[in-house]
Amino acid sequence: MKVFKFGGASVNSVERIQNLGSLLKQFSGEKIIVVVSAMGKTTNALEKVVDSFYNGDKTTALQLLEQVKKQHWNTAKYLLVTNYLACEAKLRDFFTEAEWLLHDKPEKSYDYYYDQVVCIGELLSTSIISAYLNEMGIPNYWIDVRDILRTDNNFRDANIDWDFAQSKVQTVMVQVLQKSDIVLTQGFIGTTDENESTTLGREGSDYTAAVFANILNAEKVTIWKDVEAVMNADPKQFPDAVPIHELNYNEVIEMAYYGAQVIHPKTIKPLQNKNIPLYVKCFLNPSLPGTVIHRHTLKNLPPIIVLKDKQTMLKFSTKDFSFIGEHHLVQLYGLFEKLKLKPNLTQNAAISFTAVLDNHLDKIESLAIESAANFNVQVTKNLSLLTVRHYNKILFEKLTSGKNILLHQQTPDTVQVVIQ
Repeated sequence: MKVFKFGGASVNSVERIQNLGSLLKQFSGEKIIVVVSAMGKTTNALEKVVDSFYNGDKTTALQLLEQVKKQHWNTAKYLLVTNYLACEAKLRDFFTEAEWLLHDKPEKSYDYYYDQVVCIGELLSTSIISAYLNEMGIPNYWIDVRDILRTDNNFRDANIDWDFAQSKVQTVMVQVLQKSDIVLTQGFIGTTDENESTTLGREGSDYTAAVFANILNAEKVTIWKDVEAVMNADPKQFPDAVPIHELNYNEVIEMAYYGAQVIHPKTIKPLQNKNIPLYVKCFLNPSLPGTVIHRHTLKNLPPIIVLKDKQTMLKFSTKDFSFIGEHHLVQLYGLFEKLKLKPNLTQNAAISFTAVLDNHLDKIESLAIESAANFNVQVTKNLSLLTVRHYNKILFEKLTSGKNILLHQQTPDTVQVVIQ
């Protein structure tokens, strides 16, 4: 049994959805769980709906939602004939699920409304794709993943109830797989025990695929992307980036930790626990080797470069010139947790503590204000964080030439600098 995950880029047009169907035909007769993300920029569009609603602009929110409706109905019309009316009715139900919220005034947290609205993106895409595959003679069974994955109510970064998931997979998915070779479902989303939709955080669709692979003891997981393989740097930032055809779990976790847009660590853990290999393949050219991620020892990896822009550095200094102690760090990390801020880099000095974070300016302002009672706080915005694993001196000097380095950390494997 295999698990395939298709991201938004792989289903962002009629042609690419048709390509998905052609790809699945190559695996005829095999048991496959297919996990699909929202189409293209749908998640971004739904985020704008939530922003308008939460800012009190209901009219704009409804207008933006209408644009999302038209996009999906048009896609369904191009793809479907016999299954169109049934699919349209299904889409209407999901739009209604979000729309009723937009007629009220926000009384709960932004994250709550985010999850209720944004979650429909995956439900819309999978409904259309499932109908298309059936129409093209690729039988599949559509499942609402919210019936399988129960979570807590930590909206926008919900935690899965593994016991519940294992029970549901065995009683629902395993039985369905006896009747259908392909089960098609959504990534990224779940639900609380009160039937409130949740999302699983960054790279949540990859994580969903890993969860199913773990529970079902899958042969492998394949993530289909619009790149030839995992690269040693973002090719949009570094045009001379090269593909890496083999990685191990630990290396990928390190890459993700430092901010590489690769595979999230929470995706790796369920696979690593069962020693399930993860493949990253190009859906535009499946014949390319792609990247395999598994439990092998690797040598001679190329330098891996991660550049994170839009960073803010905060330096917290004790007001009485006392040493930064454990109780100071407990206070600061308590604020990070409260504001849901995750430092990308930290550094301790005798009387100061420095943290580099993504530019969540509203949260950073709250952090500075709340910590000001105990610390002097210095804030520097619009910085970049450069990380190079398996670095060499020549490359590092080339990457930092002409830059103002504000902070420098180095280990035998990795060098990090904050640059202005």
